[in-house]
Amino acid sequence: MRLDKRWTLKPADENTVTALQEALKVNPAICRLLAVRGITDYDTAKTFFRPDLSQLHDPFLMKGMYEAVERITEAIDWHERIMVYGDYDVDGTTSVAVVYSFLRKHYDGDLSYYIPHRYREGYGVSKQGIDHAHANGYTVLITLDCGIKSAELIAYAQSLGIDVIVCDHHLPDHNVPPAFAILNPKQEGCEYPYKELSGCGIGFKLVSALAEHWELPQEEAYEYLDLVATSIAADIVPVDGENRVLAYFGLKKANTDPSLSIKTLKEISGIQKKMSISDLVFVIGPRVNAAGRMDDARKAVDLFIERDPEKIMALAAVLQSDNTDRKEVDKTTTEQALALIQGDDVMIARKSTVLFKEDWHKGVVGIVASRLIDHYYRPTIILTQANGKATGSARSVSGFNIYEAIHECRDLLENYGGHFYAAGMTLDPMMVKEFSRRFEEVVAGSITPEQLIPEIEIDAEINFADIKQAFYNIVMQFEPFGPNNLRPVFLTRNVTDFRGMSKIVKEQHVKFMVSQPNGDVVDGIGFGLVEKYPLVTKGPFDIVYTIDENEFNGNTRLQIKVLDIRPAK
Repeated sequence: MRLDKRWTLKPADENTVTALQEALKVNPAICRLLAVRGITDYDTAKTFFRPDLSQLHDPFLMKGMYEAVERITEAIDWHERIMVYGDYDVDGTTSVAVVYSFLRKHYDGDLSYYIPHRYREGYGVSKQGIDHAHANGYTVLITLDCGIKSAELIAYAQSLGIDVIVCDHHLPDHNVPPAFAILNPKQEGCEYPYKELSGCGIGFKLVSALAEHWELPQEEAYEYLDLVATSIAADIVPVDGENRVLAYFGLKKANTDPSLSIKTLKEISGIQKKMSISDLVFVIGPRVNAAGRMDDARKAVDLFIERDPEKIMALAAVLQSDNTDRKEVDKTTTEQALALIQGDDVMIARKSTVLFKEDWHKGVVGIVASRLIDHYYRPTIILTQANGKATGSARSVSGFNIYEAIHECRDLLENYGGHFYAAGMTLDPMMVKEFSRRFEEVVAGSITPEQLIPEIEIDAEINFADIKQAFYNIVMQFEPFGPNNLRPVFLTRNVTDFRGMSKIVKEQHVKFMVSQPNGDVVDGIGFGLVEKYPLVTKGPFDIVYTIDENEFNGNTRLQIKVLDIRPAK
């Protein structure tokens, strides 16, 4: 079943588009792409198209940075034991690798790292981790991609004589931890200009500040930009402002001078072309994540900090194997979850999905929730059982705050947390049925009909005549793509099948050959669009698509990647 989609043409101020066209002397559609991204004049366009490391902000503008740098420097001077502590996902493991690797280069004292086990300890700072640090005499604990929500545990660590430096990018609660220092641009009173760094991005700023304080060249921090770019891609943070600069130069390093770990992951996963953000999201990221999903995320950090090529290859092979296992479990679980819905009229009619099966693998429930949204576009929660508790992940649809919906059911939960679009929770298995009923009640009472229809946001309307190499080259200068700067989506109206040459391929895709009334013709592919094929044969239709290059037998040409079609109005 393919879900119908609503099309939304992003609004752009026409005066801004005109002013940009006069200043830049480029296709009006390019000016519209800039305008919808908030780029309004020549100077902001130049900054956007020409990222430069000089655009990075002074790390000491971040509240707490002076205190953090001084405490780490003191710990090194006095040969204290330092522990770097991070979450088990891509952002957390890259963060730990960056800070640990940098400190190891400049400190020959006792330095270690700690990643909580996903299933035994759960997300973020754990009591087990703090007790381990205390038992082994660590006096400085640097948390990365976690800690801002752990006020009680950090108070506990401080009471044991451990100074905690929190480096986190999640939104702080009103009650912030009593840490020695907190690095988080979102905390109250922090004047750091950019608020959307990844956890690894904040770790990078700490390394940059340490390099400056120790009078080292900033190149020592730039050495880790490929890991920073990987974190930005995998953690789905906005790719604008400072993140755009970090991602741009991180991708450049990943393609021209990658760390041996990234180079090996690229090779073992079969990437032979220049890497893009999409490759980091869909190829590199899942392999790094698989370590924590299927077993122990320490393997990912071990890979990033290792310097021996043979050991790196062996560790990359383990992550590759973990990812293969993850994909198989993911596929099987998704099939089982869909089977629980299909054929059940009550389940199909709901405005939400809540599914619970005791033996589902905890490491894939978030992925499965996302997969189900592709089939049934509605807020979705997938639960399994671990340590006698029902535990799982929630994923949402565009515009619906799933965290608030779960919050409305908090009296049924033992623990929960998350964000607008993703959350996690733990509850007594006996309460799952009531939770499912209440959650459906909350969602049905607050979600709008539009939010239950997938949306395609369109950047600009163009003609096929615009699709030339020079136009495409400028569009590609919008890279790296990501939230707040997604790959441009175009609309062309009133097109027809060209001489009956569009056809179904491999039973589910459509190979398009289409034209406009003036005779301009383009070809392209529409993956999974076989159900829309009758519209192609019936007459004029509107088409939304992205533009990319197709390489075949050494030849490269432009083609469109069709996202959706509908009858022309």
